[in-house]
Amino acid sequence: MTALGDLLIARIARTGPISLADYMADCLMHPDHGYYATRDPFGVAGDFTTAPEISQMFGELIGLSLAQTWMDQGQPVNITLAELGPGRGTLMADALRATKTVPGFHDALSVHLVETSPTLRSKQAKLIPDATWHDRVDTLPNTPLFLIANEFFDALPIRQFLREGDGWREKMVGASDGALCFGLSAPAPLALLTDRLADTQDGDLIEHCPALPSIMATIGSKIETYGGNALIIDYGDWQSLGDTLQALKSQDHTDPLAAPGEADLTAHVDFAAIAAHAHPAKFSKLSRQGVFLERLGITQRAQALATQLTGDALTSHIAAHRRLTHPAEMGDLFKVMSIYPSNAKPAPGLEP
Repeated sequence: MTALGDLLIARIARTGPISLADYMADCLMHPDHGYYATRDPFGVAGDFTTAPEISQMFGELIGLSLAQTWMDQGQPVNITLAELGPGRGTLMADALRATKTVPGFHDALSVHLVETSPTLRSKQAKLIPDATWHDRVDTLPNTPLFLIANEFFDALPIRQFLREGDGWREKMVGASDGALCFGLSAPAPLALLTDRLADTQDGDLIEHCPALPSIMATIGSKIETYGGNALIIDYGDWQSLGDTLQALKSQDHTDPLAAPGEADLTAHVDFAAIAAHAHPAKFSKLSRQGVFLERLGITQRAQALATQLTGDALTSHIAAHRRLTHPAEMGDLFKVMSIYPSNAKPAPGLEP
């Protein structure tokens, strides 16, 4: 058992089983033993690789999509270009490089990064030294907000509930014989899940992200009030159904309870919840990542870059394009949604 696992077992012995959300929060962000708080998990040497680390094309196209949105909204001045959970800063750095030639865009923007990990903040500062950092979304400036959230919501802690009649049993984390284990609470009606009684049946498991409503309410309110656009890219689907919790360690799946604090924990994103809580701003149709990137011209960009490459570099480049767009890779698993003002239109590559 890990050091954090020992602390959790002692806590459970004192106070009883904890929710999955509490377990995930400690595993990911415990100040001394949390996964994100203590390491850089990205890239080939880490536990997983995100789209910006696969190819520069991803961040370039995201940046150009938001720059076009800025132009479509009349080129407002003093805008906030923000990213939630920016990893090493690779996506933002690529987006800024690609948009240097957009007249007036860089003069109008200031970069803001929402990141709580000291380790990752130090990585980001090397690529984006002029950024301003935030712990929370609600401290972002009250200006037009152009926001990127790539693989951010999947890392937020979730609760899981199993339907039993008109009530729900919550999946809890307990301890037995010196090891962590899952258990279920007693069934009870939950006002939080009343709306899910219509589309679920006995035995169905659904997931709820407690932090999502307030985060999306803040983003939606800022965008509707001041203008801007949010591009949300993550793996998931329109509505939560089934157990999607997973743990990754050394680029491979592992038991979520096996190594607390030493494995990444994520769950599929419920885009219906994102859309619902973005009110009063509007939301686009949900698009597959591959379709979105093709609409933005990733194949043409890939072909242009390929003319400068040979050998292993060319082979790697072709593989990166496939990984980002092919339905059997990230192309269908990852989805994209745009949040935009009611008097505007979604970001390029997406439909109202």
